Formats: sequence, structure tokens, C-alpha cells
Amino acid sequence: MANSKYRLGVVSFLNSRPLIEGMGRESADVDIVFDVPSALPGLLDDDSVDAALVPVIDCAHPERSWTIVSDACIGCDGETLTVRVFSRVPPEEIRHMYVDGDSHTSVVLASLIWREMYGTRLLVTPYHKGVAESDCEAILLIGDKVIDNHLIDLDIATDLGGAWKSLTGRPFVFAVWAAKRDHDLGELPGILTRARDRGLAKLDSIAENTAPGMGWPVELARRYLTHRLVFTMDARLREGLDLFMEMASSNGFVSAVPELVYA
Repeated sequence: MANSKYRLGVVSFLNSRPLIEGMGRESADVDIVFDVPSALPGLLDDDSVDAALVPVIDCAHPERSWTIVSDACIGCDGETLTVRVFSRVPPEEIRHMYVDGDSHTSVVLASLIWREMYGTRLLVTPYHKGVAESDCEAILLIGDKVIDNHLIDLDIATDLGGAWKSLTGRPFVFAVWAAKRDHDLGELPGILTRARDRGLAKLDSIAENTAPGMGWPVELARRYLTHRLVFTMDARLREGLDLFMEMASSNGFVSAVPELVYA
């Protein structure tokens, strides 16, 4: 790929910005396509991008052969702030949940948590703007929209990162950089690592310069990026990811525990 651009599919939320910090300045050979998490696996499938920041649950698809190409990730070790279920009844009373169409991993995570913590097999329905809030017992939202959700009547919030930590004692990984196993990525893994490292060093400035344009108060964005999210997949996060895949398989949300391949 020495003479062509690297095409990257990137989550269009604030949480991805530390992972791509300075990427365009370091190398002109990077094209970034922003989209919601649920759309990124399709871009990778049809070769519209060379690598994408994909929801981890999509790595379990039996017809996909993907490699996780960097230890840069979007994860948490407790509450996330932006992966939340809003409800008008306490969590243990929820039976029907509307779910954000931007998400794949969080939908499975919510279903898994409710089954394990409350013994409830949720009825899950896609949520869209045409659904009246008054008709909803609970709504799962992810991303920047959580900060200004206007769900006035659904005033009980359950953070899925916090619920997972309470259930398992483990951190959680929501998204990873993945590519097709037969794809020559050249220098891209190093570019991804260096971008993440620059981002970690500039979280305050990312909050100040980027967050307001995405609907975030600066101080809230600063706490979100510095105290809620984790951007490096260490051994503990791998253990959390492996446990999620095992539990998703044992509860029938994926057909089998995937063999995750790391570059």
C-alpha cells in the first residue's frame, strides 16, 4: 500500500477523537470516513475501508475473518456516561427495551446484563424518532446523543459500563481497530498506535477544542475522556472482552465463542 491512501472507518462520536489525534498531520496517506458504529462493519466488509473501529460483537460474526490490528480501543472500567438505558421503571422491572440503531455491541450487552442480573429476557425493539417516548418503558442510547437526550419522562438511568463492572468485576471493550486478515496494512498499525498516544497526551485540548462543536460542555467532556474511557487494551481489558464473548455465546447471542486474532 506504499503508493495509496489508508482508508479508515471511524466512529463519529467524541469518544473516537483521541484515537485519531494528529493523524492527518502525521501522514497525508490517511482518508477518514466517519459513521455511526453499526455502519462501520459493512464498510470493512465491502472494502470501502482498509481498517475500521468496529463494535467488538461484530468480530464474532462466523463469516468474518478479521484481525485486531492495534491495542488502541474504546473501553471503560466502570461507568461510561454515554452507554445508558433510560427508563420510567426500575431496571429490574424492565421487560421491553427500545434500542439505539447506532449500536451493535451495546444491544447485546444490555440483553446479557438483564438476563444475568435480573433473569429477564428482554423484548428488544429498534428505536427511532417516530417512536413516542410515552410508549417506551426503556430506551438504550449510545454516543454523544446521550448528553442531550430530552427523555424527560424516562428519568432513571442505568449505565451499562457500570452494570457490567458490577456483574463481572471486569472492564469492558466496546470497539477495536480491525481489518480483514488477508489485507496488507503496511505502516497502518504503527500510525494507529502513534495517533492514540498523541491523543492520550492531549485529552484536555481535545475536550476544549472538539467537544463544544459536538454538543458537549467542555468540563463534562474532559471528565468523560480522562476518567470514564480507556483507550488502550491491556491484559485486563482483553480478559473482559474474552468474558463478554464467552457469555454472549453461552446465552445464545452469538453462535460460538470467536477466536480473536491480534496482529
